[in-house]
Amino acid sequence: MDDKIAIIGCGNIGGAIAKGLVRSGSATPGQLTVTRRQTDQLAHFASEGYNITSDNSAAIQSAEIVILTVQPQQVMEILDVAADALTAGKMVLSVVSGMTIADLSAKLGSGLPVVRAMPNIAIEIGESITCLAARVQDSSALALAAKLFGGMGATLEIDEELMVPATALGACGVAFFLRCIRAMSQGGIEIGFHPEEALQIAAQAARGAASLMLQMEGHPESAIDRVTTPRGATISGLNKMEHEGLSSAIIKGIIASADKLGKLV
Repeated sequence: MDDKIAIIGCGNIGGAIAKGLVRSGSATPGQLTVTRRQTDQLAHFASEGYNITSDNSAAIQSAEIVILTVQPQQVMEILDVAADALTAGKMVLSVVSGMTIADLSAKLGSGLPVVRAMPNIAIEIGESITCLAARVQDSSALALAAKLFGGMGATLEIDEELMVPATALGACGVAFFLRCIRAMSQGGIEIGFHPEEALQIAAQAARGAASLMLQMEGHPESAIDRVTTPRGATISGLNKMEHEGLSSAIIKGIIASADKLGKLV
């Protein structure tokens, strides 16, 4: 792809997208401009050939694709300042929680295609799930977004009204699984492994479980049945975890995240 891309607000997720685009071969560092108020925090990007600046208007002016990765309260101020740079022919990809397509289009004008995207931090290593939504008239922009993000993991087109749940499940979800891996590694230490060994085993077990689901396309319980045996160790561990509220806690955590996100809309 030859288009130049501006990532506005290069924090954790913006930086992960920038690195993911290059890792996937969708863009070169020279095609990307990343912005942040404190450009000294982008020094490592500059050393790798990315364009860095604190001038959002200049970054937007030089790009065909603009990816917004700022906080919701910053968006309108940035779009006000960069209004003259948002000219016809550009495409806006928004990774901003709680900012609807209608909100953005009202500010940008109806002529610019807008796609909402919700990836997660694993986009940096090509393992994100990115949910996408756009208006019917922006179908070509949606296809381009799917191509871009598809090189950095899986994509799923959803109705915009599901963007808040998608954030709770797909974006916050990474942290939930990381906490589960941490807990498993702590259990591994208690039963005799060194910390680094316990973490490796727990992380690889989690990776294997996820790969089984994605490749087999079955229900988790079907795979669980292959591991559990009568009076066996696995069913004893599972039952103890369920008695302690494992599934209930995870479900409640996802709902709590979705509720919190809903209040930000």
